[in-house]
Parts: sequence; structure tokens; C-alpha cells
Amino acid sequence: MKLRTTARLGVIGCVLSSAAIAEGHLDPLGPEDLAPLAQEEGTVTVYSFTSRIGRVEEAFEEAYPGIDLQGFDISSTEQIARLRAEAQAGVTNADVIYISDTPVVLTELLETGIIAPYVPPRVADRVPEIYQSPLLAQRLSTKVLMYNEEANPDGAPLSNLWELTTDDWRGRVVMVDPLQRGDYLDLMTEIVLRSDEMAAAYEAQFGSPIDLEDAATAGEKFIADLFANDLILVGSTDDVNVAVGALGQDNPPVGFTSYSDRRDNEEEGWALQVANGVEPAPGIIFPAVLALASEPNNPAAARLVIDFLMGDETETGGPGLAPFYVAGDYVTRTDIPPHPDAVPLDDFTAWRIAPAETATIRAEIGDLILTLQ
Repeated sequence: MKLRTTARLGVIGCVLSSAAIAEGHLDPLGPEDLAPLAQEEGTVTVYSFTSRIGRVEEAFEEAYPGIDLQGFDISSTEQIARLRAEAQAGVTNADVIYISDTPVVLTELLETGIIAPYVPPRVADRVPEIYQSPLLAQRLSTKVLMYNEEANPDGAPLSNLWELTTDDWRGRVVMVDPLQRGDYLDLMTEIVLRSDEMAAAYEAQFGSPIDLEDAATAGEKFIADLFANDLILVGSTDDVNVAVGALGQDNPPVGFTSYSDRRDNEEEGWALQVANGVEPAPGIIFPAVLALASEPNNPAAARLVIDFLMGDETETGGPGLAPFYVAGDYVTRTDIPPHPDAVPLDDFTAWRIAPAETATIRAEIGDLILTLQ
């Protein structure tokens, strides 16, 4: 139920006409000023690429009574398709977009004006500029090679990505279909972009320079060899986690998944761990970004949600950031200490993607994978 408009809201409302809101004049306001406006709006819709939005929804509604946060757990690939379709129909359903797969987001959503950037002024001086533009990154997420540490108590069972193409790992590597989930296609694309490193890793593993045969690059050769080695494609990250991490396995597979899913080891009965020492890298690390719809239906509440998702003034960011302050996620605020159970970011060997560069060949890599399936 909406709260009554307070006297303070009346004062703010006199200053902020609907035209001013549309022009972005809400942007300089902090949460204490946005809250009464948001409570008058009464609702806010968030598209989120992570199911953790459910926890955010509960915490946000407790912090701001009278605002109904409607969170929808939708993969980045599905979000992009839905937002494009809604824009073509002239419809705005989401106020806030929480999404990864930035190579496509930047070109298909931001550059086309479907979404708009917003950085809460409260935290602007505590987020490096690289994570503010062109969109605000709340945290860095991952798609990396993981193994079962119960079955391998001495560490990862391999030290080089090229081992995944050998008989020892035939039919024992699992990942989500890259043509169904953009983050995994970004991973495959990065492997191609890092072909010089892949070529060096090949020689280190096999003792001779790589023979590309029909492949154009070492990265493409790796992808072809990986698929030819009976790579197992599944429908979701949780499918990878169960296959790799389930306790009680004698000879479990390895797989590419999210490092942060280690947070569920105890609850789910998994033993997931990252293969951080694998050469040349275990996978990719990339931004999870927050954006506004270009014309949100609830502009004050939308900004308030983004502010909330960036964490409060407590040491670890409070309830808004709690679902993401876990080992394997790296929050971008400089005043929040790294999670103590994670590999420190400076020691984490995953490749940092450059979204604009990824976008240049991403479609070609998708075409390659289509021919291999």
C-alpha cells in the first residue's frame, strides 16, 4: 500500500515537475530525497540476470516500506531479447536493468537508447571511473574453470587448459551452451582474442609449437578440439555446478561456471573450487552492470534501487549488497574490503574482458560454435 505524501514530498514535488524527472533532474538526489518520491510511485520493476534479486527484493521492501519491488530473474541473453522487443513495441516494463553480457548490452541496449546510465551520487567518489562508464558496474562476476575439491584435496586436477582436449578429459568437461548464454560465448570469444597466450600454453603442454591445421588461430583450434573431445553442454549454470561439485564422486568432471557459486557449497552439497593456477587463465572476469530504462515508469524508485544495490555505509555494504558480498564476486566500491574467503583480485588470474573488443568478433565465434555442435 502506498504511503501518504509527506510535507517534505510536497516540497520536493513542487520543485520536480514530471518534465524535470524525465530530463534526469532526479540524478543529483540522494536516497533520503528519492525515498519519499519513490514511496509515492509505490512500485518498481527490476530485470535481473541473477536469482539473488529475490533477496534484494525482501531487503529493499523492509528498508523502504510502501514500495513494491517486483524482481524478475531473467538471463542476460533473455533480457536483451525482451528489452529489444519491448522497445520495438513502444513498451517499458522494467525500470532497472541488472545485467551482464556487456559486449551486447553496450551495442544493442545502450547505444540504441533502450537503457540509460545512472551512478548514485552517494557512491560516485568510491567507484573507480572505469566501473562508472559507460555503465555502472556493481561487481565483477566470472565464468571460470571449477573442479571438485573433495575429490582433489591437493588442488586442481590439471594445470593447463589444453589438457581439456586430451583423452584424460574426454567427455568430462561441462559448460552451458554458449549459444544459449552470452557470458559463455564471451568466454569462448576471449579464448580466441588471447590466441597468443593459448599458443604459448599449447607449446608448454605438448612440447612443440601448435599446428593450426584448418583453424585460423590457436583459440579457435582450442575450441574445435574441446568440442571434438565430447564437451558436455547443459542448460544452466546450476547443471554445471551439480555435475562438477556434487559430493561423493570418485572421478568428477570439471566445468566452466561462476566462481561465486562456491557460496552454495554447504547448502547444496557441493565442493566447488576455482582452478586459479591453470594456464594461461581459468576463464574470464567481467562487469555486472546496473542501468535505468531510458524512460522508467518509476524514475525515483528506479534510482533508489540502484543506490540500494550499491550497498550502504556499513563495512560490507549492508543488506543491499549482502547477496553479492561473497567469495568469487568482487564489488567495485573501493571502501568495501575484499571478501576474506576469495582469491584476492590481484592474484586472480582470469582474463579481464574488454567488452568493445569482444563485440568485434563475438558473432563470428558464435558461428564457429554453431558449426561444431
